[in-house]
Amino acid sequence: MYFRLMGKLNARRQGLLEEDEKGFTLIELLVVVIIIGILAAIAIPIYIGVQNNAKDASVKSDLANAKTAVVAYYTDKGSSATLPTFDAVTGTGLANYGYTLSPGNTAPTFKTGATSTAFCVQEVSSTGTTFHIDQTNGATTGIC
Repeated sequence: MYFRLMGKLNARRQGLLEEDEKGFTLIELLVVVIIIGILAAIAIPIYIGVQNNAKDASVKSDLANAKTAVVAYYTDKGSSATLPTFDAVTGTGLANYGYTLSPGNTAPTFKTGATSTAFCVQEVSSTGTTFHIDQTNGATTGIC
């Protein structure tokens, strides 16, 4: 049984070689390469766009986190407290109130004199887009 099956497989291989079907032609290979190139040309810009959206969302999240920390800071210290900082400085650091900076982002800045009732925090994404957040609105595109 085994030898009969192997004999048939060997005869099939010999028949294929006799018909000059030894592999792919150059045209077939070029068509495959062109199709892969077209798919890559479509997929790469979409992937870059998704990455940029994720970077912008990270900045918006940082700003929302900063807003919460600023409100907590002024609630704890009172309305006449000094301007807080975005680091872990004892007493005035927003890190003590839950603020953390996401990896890859630059530290936000206060663009107006912050008080307990009026403040605006601004941050620039690594994509170059500027976002800001204030005491009444969420993170939006643009400067303070």
